[in-house]
Amino acid sequence: MHINPYGEGPVLLAVDLANDPPADLEDLVRRCDAHDILVETVRPEDFAGCRDLIAAWLTVVDADDVAARVARLNDLLAEHASHPRVTDHAGTGWHIHYRESGATLTGLLAVLILTGTALHLTTRGMTRLGRCASSDCRAVFADVSRNGRQRYCSPRCGSREAVRRHRAS
Repeated sequence: MHINPYGEGPVLLAVDLANDPPADLEDLVRRCDAHDILVETVRPEDFAGCRDLIAAWLTVVDADDVAARVARLNDLLAEHASHPRVTDHAGTGWHIHYRESGATLTGLLAVLILTGTALHLTTRGMTRLGRCASSDCRAVFADVSRNGRQRYCSPRCGSREAVRRHRAS
Protein backbone atom coordinates (compact mmCIF):
# COMPACT_ATOMS: atom_id res chain seq x y z
CA MET A 1 0.00 0.00 0.00
CA HIS A 2 1.34 3.43 -0.94
CA ILE A 3 0.70 6.22 1.57
CA ASN A 4 -0.84 9.36 0.08
CA PRO A 5 1.86 12.08 0.05
CA TYR A 6 -0.72 14.87 -0.25
CA GLY A 7 -1.80 14.78 3.37
CA GLU A 8 -0.62 16.29 6.61
CA GLY A 9 3.14 16.16 5.90
CA PRO A 10 3.28 18.81 3.17
CA VAL A 11 1.11 21.17 5.24
CA LEU A 12 3.47 20.79 8.19
CA LEU A 13 6.40 21.43 5.83
CA ALA A 14 4.70 24.65 4.69
CA VAL A 15 4.26 25.68 8.34
CA ASP A 16 7.94 24.93 8.96
CA LEU A 17 9.08 26.93 5.91
CA ALA A 18 6.79 29.85 6.79
CA ASN A 19 7.89 30.04 10.43
CA ASP A 20 11.59 29.46 9.76
CA PRO A 21 12.44 30.29 6.13
CA PRO A 22 15.29 28.21 4.72
CA ALA A 23 18.69 29.90 4.54
CA ASP A 24 19.50 28.63 1.06
CA LEU A 25 18.63 25.98 -1.51
CA GLU A 26 20.63 23.32 0.30
CA ASP A 27 18.72 24.02 3.51
CA LEU A 28 15.42 23.84 1.60
CA VAL A 29 16.29 20.44 0.10
CA ARG A 30 17.46 19.16 3.50
CA ARG A 31 14.19 20.20 5.11
CA CYS A 32 12.15 18.59 2.33
CA ASP A 33 14.06 15.39 3.03
CA ALA A 34 13.36 15.74 6.77
CA HIS A 35 9.65 15.89 5.88
CA ASP A 36 9.97 12.75 3.71
CA ILE A 37 9.55 14.63 0.44
CA LEU A 38 11.52 13.05 -2.38
CA VAL A 39 13.20 15.82 -4.39
CA GLU A 40 14.07 14.77 -7.92
CA THR A 41 14.83 17.98 -9.85
CA VAL A 42 16.45 21.08 -8.34
CA ARG A 43 17.28 24.31 -10.16
CA PRO A 44 18.96 27.41 -8.68
CA GLU A 45 15.75 29.42 -9.19
CA ASP A 46 13.80 26.99 -6.98
CA PHE A 47 14.95 28.78 -3.84
CA ALA A 48 13.22 32.04 -4.86
CA GLY A 49 10.31 30.09 -6.35
CA CYS A 50 9.68 28.26 -3.08
CA ARG A 51 9.89 31.48 -1.09
CA ASP A 52 7.26 32.96 -3.44
CA LEU A 53 5.16 29.83 -3.02
CA ILE A 54 5.17 30.13 0.78
CA ALA A 55 4.28 33.83 0.53
CA ALA A 56 1.31 32.90 -1.69
CA TRP A 57 0.34 30.06 0.69
CA LEU A 58 0.32 32.52 3.59
CA THR A 59 -2.46 34.44 1.81
CA VAL A 60 -4.57 31.30 2.33
CA VAL A 61 -3.57 31.16 6.01
CA ASP A 62 -4.34 34.86 6.51
CA ALA A 63 -7.64 34.97 4.60
CA ASP A 64 -10.32 36.92 6.48
CA ASP A 65 -13.04 34.29 6.13
CA VAL A 66 -13.71 30.81 4.75
CA ALA A 67 -14.98 32.07 1.37
CA ALA A 68 -11.83 34.13 0.84
CA ARG A 69 -9.66 31.21 1.99
CA VAL A 70 -11.33 28.84 -0.46
CA ALA A 71 -11.16 31.33 -3.34
CA ARG A 72 -7.46 31.97 -2.78
CA LEU A 73 -6.66 28.27 -2.42
CA ASN A 74 -8.63 27.43 -5.57
CA ASP A 75 -6.76 30.13 -7.51
CA LEU A 76 -3.42 28.68 -6.40
CA LEU A 77 -4.50 25.11 -7.18
CA ALA A 78 -5.62 26.17 -10.67
CA GLU A 79 -2.23 27.80 -11.21
CA HIS A 80 -0.09 24.91 -9.95
CA ALA A 81 -1.91 21.57 -10.07
CA SER A 82 -2.52 19.49 -13.18
CA HIS A 83 -5.08 16.76 -13.75
CA PRO A 84 -4.64 13.78 -11.45
CA ARG A 85 -2.93 10.70 -12.83
CA VAL A 86 -2.12 7.26 -11.47
CA THR A 87 1.59 6.42 -11.53
CA ASP A 88 4.17 3.95 -10.28
CA HIS A 89 7.13 6.06 -11.41
CA ALA A 90 9.46 4.88 -8.67
CA GLY A 91 8.35 1.26 -8.56
CA THR A 92 7.08 1.68 -4.99
CA GLY A 93 3.38 1.21 -5.67
CA TRP A 94 0.55 2.85 -7.53
CA HIS A 95 -0.42 6.30 -6.34
CA ILE A 96 -1.95 9.55 -7.57
CA HIS A 97 0.03 12.57 -8.77
CA TYR A 98 -1.45 16.03 -9.28
CA ARG A 99 1.65 17.29 -11.06
CA GLU A 100 3.41 16.79 -14.34
CA SER A 101 6.22 14.25 -14.54
CA GLY A 102 9.65 15.79 -13.97
CA ALA A 103 8.30 18.73 -11.97
CA THR A 104 10.89 21.09 -10.52
CA LEU A 105 11.25 21.47 -6.77
CA THR A 106 9.03 24.55 -6.85
CA GLY A 107 6.41 22.71 -8.89
CA LEU A 108 6.57 19.67 -6.66
CA LEU A 109 6.21 21.67 -3.46
CA ALA A 110 3.42 23.80 -4.92
CA VAL A 111 1.30 20.76 -5.72
CA LEU A 112 2.10 18.92 -2.50
CA ILE A 113 1.53 21.92 -0.23
CA LEU A 114 -1.58 23.23 -1.99
CA THR A 115 -3.24 19.84 -2.44
CA GLY A 116 -2.27 18.93 1.12
CA THR A 117 -3.78 22.19 2.36
CA ALA A 118 -7.01 21.52 0.45
CA LEU A 119 -7.23 18.02 1.92
CA HIS A 120 -6.34 19.28 5.41
CA LEU A 121 -9.02 21.98 5.37
CA THR A 122 -11.77 19.90 3.77
CA THR A 123 -11.25 16.82 5.93
CA ARG A 124 -10.35 18.42 9.26
CA GLY A 125 -12.16 21.77 9.06
CA MET A 126 -11.78 25.08 7.25
CA THR A 127 -10.50 26.86 10.37
CA ARG A 128 -7.66 24.42 11.10
CA LEU A 129 -4.97 26.68 9.72
CA GLY A 130 -4.00 29.99 11.27
CA ARG A 131 -1.68 32.28 13.15
CA CYS A 132 -0.74 31.90 16.78
CA ALA A 133 -3.17 33.67 19.14
CA SER A 134 -0.36 34.73 21.48
CA SER A 135 -0.06 38.50 21.71
CA ASP A 136 3.65 38.44 20.81
CA CYS A 137 3.77 35.68 18.19
CA ARG A 138 2.77 35.58 14.52
CA ALA A 139 3.83 32.00 13.80
CA VAL A 140 1.65 29.82 11.59
CA PHE A 141 0.14 26.52 12.71
CA ALA A 142 -1.81 23.70 11.12
CA ASP A 143 -4.23 22.26 13.64
CA VAL A 144 -3.83 18.50 13.59
CA SER A 145 -5.21 18.07 17.10
CA ARG A 146 -8.01 15.61 17.82
CA ASN A 147 -10.46 18.25 19.08
CA GLY A 148 -9.67 20.96 16.53
CA ARG A 149 -9.25 23.73 19.06
CA GLN A 150 -5.60 24.67 18.59
CA ARG A 151 -5.05 28.42 18.89
CA TYR A 152 -1.33 28.63 19.60
CA CYS A 153 1.63 27.54 17.52
CA SER A 154 3.12 25.64 20.44
CA PRO A 155 2.40 24.67 24.05
CA ARG A 156 5.04 27.25 25.06
CA CYS A 157 3.07 30.12 23.49
CA GLY A 158 -0.15 28.84 25.05
CA SER A 159 1.48 28.69 28.49
CA ARG A 160 3.00 32.16 28.17
CA GLU A 161 -0.39 33.57 27.21
CA ALA A 162 -2.06 31.80 30.17
CA VAL A 163 0.54 33.34 32.51
CA ARG A 164 -0.18 36.80 31.01
CA ARG A 165 -3.92 36.34 31.56
CA HIS A 166 -3.35 35.17 35.13
CA ARG A 167 -1.07 38.10 35.97
CA ALA A 168 -3.51 40.57 34.43
CA SER A 169 -6.38 39.40 36.64
